[in-house]
Parts: sequence; structure tokens; C-alpha cells
Amino acid sequence: RIEQAYSKDRILELYLNEIYLGARAYGVAAASLEYFNRPLEELTLEEAALLAAQPKAPSIYNPKKSYEAAKERRDWVIDRMQADGWVSLSEAIDAKKAPITLRNRDVTEVAKADFFAEEVRRTLATMYGDNVLYEGGLVVKTTVDPQLQAYADKALRQALVEYDRRRGYRGPIKHLPAIGAKVDDWKEQLVKLSQDHAFHLLDGQKLGLITTVDDKKVQMIFDDESRGIIPFSLMKWTRRVIADGELGPEVRKPADILRVGDVVMVGPINDEQKKILNADDQKRAWDLKQVPEVNGAFVALDPHTGRVLAMAGGYAYGGTEFNRATQAKRQPGSSFKPFVYLAGLENGFTPSTIILDAPVELNQGAGLPTWKPANYHDEYLGPTTMRVGLEKSRNTMTVRLAQMIGIDKVLEMSKRFNIYDAPPRNFSIVLGTAETSLLRLANAYGMIVNGGK
Repeated sequence: RIEQAYSKDRILELYLNEIYLGARAYGVAAASLEYFNRPLEELTLEEAALLAAQPKAPSIYNPKKSYEAAKERRDWVIDRMQADGWVSLSEAIDAKKAPITLRNRDVTEVAKADFFAEEVRRTLATMYGDNVLYEGGLVVKTTVDPQLQAYADKALRQALVEYDRRRGYRGPIKHLPAIGAKVDDWKEQLVKLSQDHAFHLLDGQKLGLITTVDDKKVQMIFDDESRGIIPFSLMKWTRRVIADGELGPEVRKPADILRVGDVVMVGPINDEQKKILNADDQKRAWDLKQVPEVNGAFVALDPHTGRVLAMAGGYAYGGTEFNRATQAKRQPGSSFKPFVYLAGLENGFTPSTIILDAPVELNQGAGLPTWKPANYHDEYLGPTTMRVGLEKSRNTMTVRLAQMIGIDKVLEMSKRFNIYDAPPRNFSIVLGTAETSLLRLANAYGMIVNGGK
């Protein structure tokens, strides 16, 4: 039926403008810009052949990740073109000699916002369905600010790494029993591990194989056979925190942490780390890294328009598309309290209204224990103004306020601000025990800034 409607050339044209060609590019025109930052008509023979090599397996022949495989497949395409008479033998030889040279898109044309883009895709698919999304020729304009997005990604990663480092080093990625001549494939193993999404190599990070361990440093080799060191002065953070927050054994030398044959993740040292190293070590030093065990999210939005300007759904995009800014359900804790006090203001209370800050007990019903919420450190202020209760985040005052106005007023407020759809009807919710998403909570705060709209 297709051949009755279209010519062979037209069918091929439609196919080439639809298929996935790696690097998030659908169609040869998009792939030409993504790989070479040039339109199709400006591509060289070897560049066009590289695009023709992609349809069989874009993930396997991606030149950004598998250079040799991509070149081998590209050269095969050139040979087929020469055999079929599309290019001369001399043109084919010259094209196969050319290396694969990729060009990044212009900075002004590209925003790296993977979690944001996936959320937009997911939203459009829900609104219009996959057929319209992928075949409807949609043009989508988004609100992302590339500069703010870069700041958001950096800030979230830095906070997660700092939190994770306070709990020590969990050990190397892998241990190779021997190195050098005894393990002929160590380079291949490093390359393979580097391509594993679980390790999220970012911002100049790479994997190294430990070759020497002494009292002041460890030496390592990379898959390109370059070398580096990790000075012991940069490894003091590695002392583990074990159960109940207790510190594990003290780290006295590099051998307490690493041994020859360990594969470790490292990254460039920062300016602060350079200050504690001598000039020679600064040139060779790397910082020991690990992917944080804990994860998080970040949202920045304009409260006056509701536009989401930046969104980071986790430490790194790739191993999972799970967006912790929109899909993860978390307890907001004390960040929910302003909405309890807002309900109080709507029901005749003022910032100067006196509320008792003292221990409180609530009966939860037959067969259930008495609920006894307490303040941090069990400190109480006695009769206190509502304003101070909010400023100092007093738990017992918040519970008493909810008792005075009725829990239904608080639940209704949470629905109006779209924090919860069907919140549980119990008093613990006023201390933020029900779960919501980061985006919904940020949006609720934006409504307060925007005068309730």
C-alpha cells in the first residue's frame, strides 16, 4: 500500500527523517546538527557515511562512546558506496583515511537539561498521546534557563557529594587481581566500566587503575596510558561512619583505603585542594570520587508566572529517568508549617495571637497509643506569639493551632495550594508527615509569593 502511494525515493526520505540516530537525534537532519553542527548539504562524504552507519545500532556505533566501532561501520558504508558505483575508489580511500571529527552545537543553541526535557516529553505524551508527540510535527517552546539549569545541576551535585563524603569512602569500583602484563585486558576493562551509566562520570571525571601504593600517595594509570596520583592529604575524608553515626577505624595511610589493582573514580582537583599540594603534585594530582548513595532534587521557578526555570531530578541523568523533583514522594516536614499558620490567619488569628508552647498529648482512638509530639531538644517557651512560633518552627504550637481551628481547615488549605490531593485526616500532617513532590511544594510557596494566585 505504501509503494502504491509513494516512490522508493520518497519512502526512503520519510524513513530517514523519522528514525533514531543516537545522541537524542531523530532523522538525518537533526543528527547532522547534533554530530557535526552543520546542515546535511554541507557534510563531507565520510560524515554522511557516519550517519548512514547509525541506523543498524545507534547505541553500539555512537562515535562519542565507541569510536573504533563507529569508524569500522562508517568505513564499511564507504566500501559499499564504492562497490555500488556511487563514489570512486580514490574518493573512498581518502574518506576512510579521515578521522571521525565531531563538532558540538553552538552554546546558544543547546541547553543541557535532561531531567527537564524528559519531564516535558512525559507531560506532552500524557496530554496528546505518543502518536501526536512523535509524529505530529510539534514545535515545543520551554521555560528552561540554560544558565540557571547549569547552576542547579552544579549546586545539587555539590551538596550531595558533600553530604556523602561526611560518611566516608565505600571502597573501589572494582578490583583487578593483577595489572600490567598479567592482565592483558585491563585497558578494555577500564573502557567498559567507564561506559557503565551506574558510575556517572561527569565534569572531567575518569576511572583509574591503582598501580602503586606508598605512605604518601597512590599512583594510577588510565585507559589512555596517562598516569596520575592521589595524595594522601586529599584522602582524609575517607574515614567511614558506621552504625549509629560512630566513626570507623582512623585512616593513617593510603594502604588503609586502597590497594594495587583497585579501580577508582577520580576527578580534577579544585583551587582549595591545590593550596595544600606542592607544585609538582598539583600537576599530577586527582581527587578521589564516588557516586553519592543519597540522592535529591532541585527546582527553581518564577513565582509570578509559574514558569519552571531549572529542574534537576537527581545526581545525574542516564542510569535512570526517574525524576525526584516530580515523581518522588517525600515528607515536607516543617516546610509544611507555613500553610498551617496561613489557615490560622484566615480564621481570625494574627501574628500577635498567644499560643501555648508546652508538651501536648492527643488521643488517636481506641487501641492506639497517645500521640506526644515534642519540640526539638524538648525545649518549650510557654505562652508565645504565633509569629515567634512560625519563626522558630515550634512543633507543639503548630499542633495546638491546628486543634484550635480544626484539622479540616488545614487539610482544605493543603488542597487549595495543590500540595496534597487526598491528605490523611490526622494531626501529624501539620508537622509535614504526608508525602508530596518537590515541584508541588515549590509551586505552593510560589503562590504565597504571588499573593495567593
